[in-house]
Amino acid sequence: MRRPTPSFTLGIEEEFQLVDPTTRELSPRNAEIIAVGTPILGDNIKPEMLMSCVETVTPICKNITEAREHLTRNRYTLAELAFKHGLAIGAAGTHPFTSWQTQPITHHERYHILEEELQDVIREILIFGMHVHVGIEDRDLAVQIMNELRYFLPHILALSTSSPFWMGRNTGLKSFRSVVFGRFPRTGIPEEFESFAAFDSYVQTLVDTHCIDDGKKIWWDVRPHPQFTTIEVRICDMPTRMEETLALAALIQAVCTKLYKLREQNIGWRRYSRALIMENKWRAVRYGTEGNMLDLGKQEEVSAHNLLNELLEFVDEVVDELGSRREIDYVRTLIKGGTSADRQLATFHETGDFKKVVDRILTETMEGL
Repeated sequence: MRRPTPSFTLGIEEEFQLVDPTTRELSPRNAEIIAVGTPILGDNIKPEMLMSCVETVTPICKNITEAREHLTRNRYTLAELAFKHGLAIGAAGTHPFTSWQTQPITHHERYHILEEELQDVIREILIFGMHVHVGIEDRDLAVQIMNELRYFLPHILALSTSSPFWMGRNTGLKSFRSVVFGRFPRTGIPEEFESFAAFDSYVQTLVDTHCIDDGKKIWWDVRPHPQFTTIEVRICDMPTRMEETLALAALIQAVCTKLYKLREQNIGWRRYSRALIMENKWRAVRYGTEGNMLDLGKQEEVSAHNLLNELLEFVDEVVDELGSRREIDYVRTLIKGGTSADRQLATFHETGDFKKVVDRILTETMEGL
């Protein structure tokens, strides 16, 4: 029996920084913003682990055009609420100089349980990301596409890099957020799973042995969501410009759709070992789009620009049917002009002033609204 075509719907989560526009420090006041934002945005605004972070989420969107509408509303509304409370919002994977040691944890039972379990590993999670859900209702198919999607995760990370600074230091990396989050258990590129049953058995083993209480504590770079019929890509730094968020979400959706179409033609994308994919992830963390990456098919080192342009060629046949040509074309802007990490570094090299870097982040966060 032929299984139904996946919906390939989109859901996008963005984690924003709350910034004091005078000091440019992070401000732990998410409770105030959530309180005034909930009557307007409902469940589409949420707290996060640390009180200087607010998360916005879209509802299920049938296409990228619908996602654009919700992302615009979320970002504009949050910025307006922050302004009324003497704050600004910033979108980047890390804050250039605020220390995690000054940032209190949000008052919520779940977060306090996590703090007890993970201690300083979670207290220092002063990082901000973007997650993309793609609707794939057949759970076995979702796992099969996840297995193949793993190869492309470093490409996606490279395009999203926005965290070169940490606690007042130039880290020399384009995505220091990835390093901080990598200290968590059950993170990074997942292993392959033969079926959803195999994945479910893995989760149940962890539950039975008291490692976790549910699948939400599996924080891989991509996972079958424990509650929704989606696969969730979690590898991205928080993009600074809204157009970057849209471009990355559209690219993730397009890769999933292309992999599905290949499977329908009995053409499976070659699966590569986690160890090799992790080599490419390190390249993305270190260099973003400006270094070399591994073409695992050819077993050659090539420029990241070439590999990313090949990725755009790979998905091109599905872009128009998804209605995401505008968003996918913006990926070329990222390849040619660099990512938020590159722009932040350029500002710091020009000024030597982390506050100027914050100013640039705050300005770009509002672009296009």
